[in-house]
Amino acid sequence: MKQILKYLTVCLAMVSFFAACSKVDPLPHYNNGNAVSLTSSTTTVVPTQADSTNAVVTFNWTNPNYATDSSNYKFVLEIDSAGGDYMRATKKEIMAGYTTSITGRELNNILLNYGYTVGQPYNLKVRIASSYGNNNERYYSNEISLSVSAFNDPSVLTNSDNNVVLSLPTANDPVETFDWTASFTGYSGTVTYTIQYDIAGGGFGTVNEIPVGDNMYTKTLTQDQMNQTAINSGIVMGAQGSVEYRIKAVTALGAIAYSNAVTIQIQSYVSILRFYMPGGYQASTGNGNDWDPSSAPELIRDQRSGLLNNMYYIYIYLPANAEFKFTQGQSWSINYGSGGAGVLSPGGGNLSVGAAGWYRITINVGTMEYNITQGRMGFVGGATGAGWNPPNVFPTYAMANAGTNLFIGVTDFTVDGWKMIDNDAWNNGSNAVDETRSYGSSGPSGSTVEINGGNFSNPPSSGAYRAIWDGRNRDNVTYQFMGASEMRLVGDGINGVNAWDPAASPQMTYSGNGVWTITVDLLANKDIKFLAGNAWGAFDYEDNSGQSQSVGSPRGIKWEGGDNFKTPAVAGTYTITLNENTQSMRID
Repeated sequence: MKQILKYLTVCLAMVSFFAACSKVDPLPHYNNGNAVSLTSSTTTVVPTQADSTNAVVTFNWTNPNYATDSSNYKFVLEIDSAGGDYMRATKKEIMAGYTTSITGRELNNILLNYGYTVGQPYNLKVRIASSYGNNNERYYSNEISLSVSAFNDPSVLTNSDNNVVLSLPTANDPVETFDWTASFTGYSGTVTYTIQYDIAGGGFGTVNEIPVGDNMYTKTLTQDQMNQTAINSGIVMGAQGSVEYRIKAVTALGAIAYSNAVTIQIQSYVSILRFYMPGGYQASTGNGNDWDPSSAPELIRDQRSGLLNNMYYIYIYLPANAEFKFTQGQSWSINYGSGGAGVLSPGGGNLSVGAAGWYRITINVGTMEYNITQGRMGFVGGATGAGWNPPNVFPTYAMANAGTNLFIGVTDFTVDGWKMIDNDAWNNGSNAVDETRSYGSSGPSGSTVEINGGNFSNPPSSGAYRAIWDGRNRDNVTYQFMGASEMRLVGDGINGVNAWDPAASPQMTYSGNGVWTITVDLLANKDIKFLAGNAWGAFDYEDNSGQSQSVGSPRGIKWEGGDNFKTPAVAGTYTITLNENTQSMRID
């Protein structure tokens, strides 16, 4: 009996033990989470500038039920174009929340960075990527489609003066400052700004532009520039009128916004109009960039009575088949081309030349005519071998084309009158675009020349003289006249001669028509140049061939600074010929 009681006691204890064990809670189960469900407050968003700081769309999503405190949940809102693959998505990170909003400005910048046009609807897609804070267990939600439009976010333009009086004597003085705020605030790319203007009330139907630059917010114009805006807008020179100005802003991806317009009343003056010749020849001839008015050569203004601001001309070298046009000012706002043979037309077709060579090109924007003829200059008059007979000038008494609007020549003169002339017949007084131009001046060397004016002063004595016709300063075409009785070879490349000693350097022999020669022993790989006198400061010639060491072929020369000429690679006795009338030298 006692044994049975012991057995029952043990059994009861064991039952009690296992019963107690059965009350212990089971181990917890940790969930890896699941994709959230995304919703939006709207599927069509058309914000305005007034919505810049306002929430225009709100997104909500469900709990992903990760096995951690919700403060460790990580959500990334991803927005992409409808056809995108989220590689260029705009992303916004949210920790521990189940909602986020996008302001009008944020949405606008997303659209601008995609290059979307202002005011046009586009489709975006949106999703939520959910994960632990360490990016593990990442899931993507359903996609939401949104129809959205970028709003206009223009600059606000202000100006310094609404009424300006302009005058030619103060043309270079600043007169008007435009300031504006940034367009597309918050946009991450470059914004390029341009001032646009048109006659007041024109509604910018005929737009003229003044480039400003990237991310720039102010521009000051001189009286001359303001006067040009008045003239370009149709205000008659010397009259009063009003012009409207606004700012055009363009993002790097092409979105455009226009500022408010400001109106300025302008008292204009009769200005100097400038014309330029952009074309496909520019880069190859050292005249700037092809078809770029801002770097194109400027035409000379014909300032004769009745031709000012109408007639313009240029002497220039053009390669074969070169094409070009003319612009008023250094932009394409007002341009002229061909409207037929000899006819100038606003916005017309390209003009061209067939053969390479030097040309004189003349336009008259008053009569709407143009002329293209050979560009040349020569000596005429009783003091010259040609006499007063233009058919005798070319080629014997021609000057050299030394550059655009630049001629130089050497010839024998007697004590008599003389002029320079660009054709083989006298001008006929027609003032037509194809008319001959002869040049003279009563002033001394360095004075302004006059078209079809009086004679140059008589040379002081008979002998060889050098003359330069210089139209590089389009505001003041001048001439230079000097004796040409001496030309020396100087440098450190002449055997037995003190290096760079003009007084001790050998003189060359003049054989007429601008040609000088000398036979001399040259050292190898040294430097020489030509000096028209026995001391520094005299007229001189430098190398214009890139320091060629060629023997037996011409090398270009120039007289306004540059490298010295190089002697041949082999020392020896050589004959050097300098030809001022062809602007070349050669070593034989």
